[in-house]
Amino acid sequence: MSQRGIGIPALAAALLSLAVPLFAHHGSSVFDTSKAVTMKGSVTEWDWSNPHCLLQFDVKNEGGQSLHWIAETQNPAEMVSLGWGKASFKPGDEVTVSLWAAKNGKPFGRVTQVALPNGKTFVTVKEGLTPKEINGSSGDTKSDSYPK
Repeated sequence: MSQRGIGIPALAAALLSLAVPLFAHHGSSVFDTSKAVTMKGSVTEWDWSNPHCLLQFDVKNEGGQSLHWIAETQNPAEMVSLGWGKASFKPGDEVTVSLWAAKNGKPFGRVTQVALPNGKTFVTVKEGLTPKEINGSSGDTKSDSYPK
């Protein structure tokens, strides 16, 4: 068999093996979407990057011990339409986070809402619509919340 005859099927197999994790990546089966968990904590990091923004925060349990949570949102381009921005949170900010927690019990989840003490609320969906379906924003204008 020629080199080209072997190379094309090998290339196709390699590309297919890379595509499978991409499809799995966007599922929500790891989260308990039947109920949102709400907790108060302090932001440790706000990572405004692709493929998902990540909000990291510490929550104190009844015993006063700190538990570090990591919660994902959609990508920045989609979050801008909902009023989120690169400067929405900074370390030390007190937040009330509602999320769908991971089914395995680890401190990881998908954000549904974040509220600040001043009353500002950030949502990840608006009236049951995904960010791509929204023609407006409940928060800042797009130009005001776009990372500078």
